[in-house]
Order: sequence, then structure tokens, then C-alpha cells
Amino acid sequence: NLRRAVKLAGAATVLGVSAASGTVLLDAAHVLDLTDKPAIRAVRTGITTVSIICDYKFSLYGKVTDSPEYVAAKSQAHTRAARKLLALCWRNRGTYVKVGQHLGGMDYLLPAEFTKVLKVLHSDAPQSTLDEIHGVLKKDLNIENVDEVFTDFCEKPLGTASLAQVYKAKLKSNGSTVAVKVQHPTVQDLADKDMDMMDYAATWVKKLFPEFDLMWLVEETRKNLPLELDFLVEARNCSKATKNLKCFDWVKLPKLHWDYCTKRVMVMEFLEGGQVNNSNYLEGNKIDFNHVSRLLGKLFSEMIFVHGFVHCDPHPGNILVRWSNDSPKLEIVLLDHGLYRQLSKNFRFHYASLWQAIINTDMAGIETHARACGSGDMYPLLATIVTGRSWQVVGNDGIKNVDFTFEEDNDIRGAVGHYLPHISNVLGNVSSEMLLVLKTNDHLRGLEYTYGVRGHASGFLDMSKCCLRALRELQHERIDTRFSATTKWLKSMQNNVNINLSLLKIFAYEWYLWVSDATIKQLSQFPFHS
Repeated sequence: NLRRAVKLAGAATVLGVSAASGTVLLDAAHVLDLTDKPAIRAVRTGITTVSIICDYKFSLYGKVTDSPEYVAAKSQAHTRAARKLLALCWRNRGTYVKVGQHLGGMDYLLPAEFTKVLKVLHSDAPQSTLDEIHGVLKKDLNIENVDEVFTDFCEKPLGTASLAQVYKAKLKSNGSTVAVKVQHPTVQDLADKDMDMMDYAATWVKKLFPEFDLMWLVEETRKNLPLELDFLVEARNCSKATKNLKCFDWVKLPKLHWDYCTKRVMVMEFLEGGQVNNSNYLEGNKIDFNHVSRLLGKLFSEMIFVHGFVHCDPHPGNILVRWSNDSPKLEIVLLDHGLYRQLSKNFRFHYASLWQAIINTDMAGIETHARACGSGDMYPLLATIVTGRSWQVVGNDGIKNVDFTFEEDNDIRGAVGHYLPHISNVLGNVSSEMLLVLKTNDHLRGLEYTYGVRGHASGFLDMSKCCLRALRELQHERIDTRFSATTKWLKSMQNNVNINLSLLKIFAYEWYLWVSDATIKQLSQFPFHS
């Protein structure tokens, strides 16, 4: 059986290597009727890893580093490697797709050839059959037929993610329209073995290419996967996030039908909307992505800094936008609450302080709080990873003063190769809290990059307000308990005064921007030319 698995997996890899495009590669993989036996999945992983390593070694052999021939050959090898990884994720599904989605959002670490190819997994993941989905529903809901609970159960899924599929249906009990999230049937059984295989592959890549140290990603995935595979955890996360975000009437999270929620099935209110990265939907519904971007910034700043309870998988498939039915108001629909992280107060303090220092171009503050987050001497590098901006802009010009440009993006991408070992080292040393927050940043930054709104001043104003609100609470708790009651009161008052003055400055600046914008609109209506 193992010999047969090697032969079949090898054939899949050969087809993948020779394919001219990602689409052809995926079609070739589908031609082979391969089972999901652990041995076959392991062989696929091993052959793909060896194939990528050998491709790099042979493609770059004998070429002068940084010469035009070397750069061209390396770019072509990146593209081939990305396509092979995409084929592997597609065939092995489940956990592999989850990791592939993360890699597709890591613009600050991976070459553009990788992120461009792997981003397809954000909106197009492998599907389970309807029979497989019905099998999970029957087993978990203890029913003989799906019709006992649901009517009008759509045969085609609304969406397919790495771990589950979502269907539209109606509850037989009350006729309400619901979204039914059902886990892929084999994910639970294969998760541990998949992580062992990825661990093994990442270890070999690290040995042969020390600059590509992705062990931190494998370790984080192994730690978080059991939580994501339990839909009861997701249901509780959704309930808690709904309470935290009730201050925003434009944020919509689905209401749950707890009687039909299990570890592999979740039934919830059906919420419509267009995916946040669907440009045709945005244009057709006259939705300005600048507005969407600012709302997303407010939403996640509130989560990270104020509540410390963070949705850590906001890829485009999990965020919908729509106009409200009740008023001319734009709404954000937040889905898939499987991966959240409760941030410690210590981390929130240093992370909020780091962002505040970055916004104010406070070099001493950047160093102090980046070191507290685990950067060591590479604090400038952590600041660039957190912001996605170059150190020249962060350390000298100020991110709130300089718009993100195509030239800056090229400079960052050009420097990644040189600093890759240092980046991997920083990501290996920072806390798991920081890694998950960075993952959230990656997804949001990818959306901003797609629509060309990165580095907008209004976003920094909203973030700064959330930082200051969090610090007003957190700094009070950090006052040394050895101080007398009077001293603690004075220090607390001083902190509150300083923070309130900063908030007042922000509100004054926002008012100034609003008045300036309104004045320009008024003047533009007059029929004269300057």
C-alpha cells in the first residue's frame, strides 16, 4: 500500500510540476482518485517538500547571487514552489488549507509570488460532497434524515472554508432561514497526523534554508487547531463578541440556535452581504471601500485594545458588507468565530503603548515596548512588521504623515530577502498573543492594499483613540502597589489628565478635518476657477 501511495503521490507531483498554471495544476490533482489515507497524505507532503527543495537548489546552482539571471531564476522557482504548495493544500485539504490561507496573507515575510498564488485559498477551498455533509449532520444531531430538522436545505454550499462548509436552509420547527455550518468529515481524525507531517516538512526546510524558519507557524497552528475544530467553542466566542461589540450598531454577528449546535455542527441566523474583497459587489452597491476600511479599523481596534478579545481569522471570506434594511447605513457582518484570543492585560498595555509610540514617532517608546513584546535588539524590525511600513517612515517621517506608496511597498519587499532570517527570529521570540494579532493585521492589511487605502490618516486617529482608552484603564492598574494611597491617586489623576488631553487633541484634529472637507465641498459648488 505504501509503495502504491508513493507511486500515486509521485504522479500527482509530476503533474503539478509540469503544469503551466495554477488552474491546470489543480485540475491535474483532481484527475487522480487518491484517498485520504494518512500514508498517502504523508507521501504527498514529503514529495512536495523534496521537489521544492531540489527545484531551488538546481535552479540557482552556479548563478551569481543577485545577478539578473539569479533574480529571474529565483522568481520562477518561487512561482513553481507556490503552485506545488497550492496543489498540496488542495489535495490534502483541512489543516493544509488553513496553513495555506495564513501563508497567503504573509506579505511582510513571503515573496510576492507565494502570496499571489496562495491567496486563492481565501475564497476557493476544496469541497466535501453533499452526502458527506449529510452524514455529519445525521450523526451529530442524532437524526435519520436531514429533513427531520431542516427544510429547503440547499444542495450547493454558500461557502467552503478550510475546516467546514456553510449551507442555507430553513428550520422545520419555526421556518426561520438559517446558515448551517458543517465540519468536513475527515478533519478531526487527520488533524494530529497532518500537524506531525507539516512539522517534519518545516524542520527539513529550516535545515536546508535557514532563512525560512516557519516552525512558529506550525506550533501556533497545532495549538489553535483543537479550538477551531470545536464549534461549541466558536458559538461561545460569537456570544461573547456580540456583547463586547454592542456599542457598534453597524456590526452584525449571527444569532445562534443552541439546540442544534454541536462540536461539528453550528446553526445560526442567516445574514446576507457581499464579501469585503468583491469589488464588483462594492461598485454595484455604491459602497466606498475607504468607508469600509475605516469601519474595520474601528472594529478591530476596539477588539484588540479595549476588550482584548480578538477575532484572529478575518480573511475576506469571513467579512461581509451590506447596506442596512432599516436605514441608509453601512453594516459589517463578521463570521467564523472559531479562532479568538483573550489578550493578557500586560500584552495589551505594551502593544497599545507600542502603537501609540509609533503614531507619535516616539523612538524611546518604540524601543521600550517592542522589547517588552519580545523583539530584543530587533525592535525596529518588529515595528515594521506590526505596521507594514518601512523603518524610514516609522522612525523618521511618521506613519500618520506619509501615505503608503508603491515605491515603499517595493522597498519593503526588496528588503525581505535580506532580513528574512531576522524576521523569522523575531517571530520565533514574540509571544503567541503577538503572532495571532499579527495574523489579524495581515488579513486587514491585505484588504487595504487591494483597494489602495493603506496608511489613511483617519484609520490612525481611530486606532489612537482606542489605544488611549485602553491605556487609561491599564495604566491605573499598573501603578505600583507599594505607593501610598495618596501617591497612587495623584499618579492616576496625572495619567488620566494626560490621556484626556491627548484624546481632546484627536477630537480637535478630527473636527478640523471635517470642517476642511465640508468647506472644500461647499467651494466646489461655486462656478468659478482658481
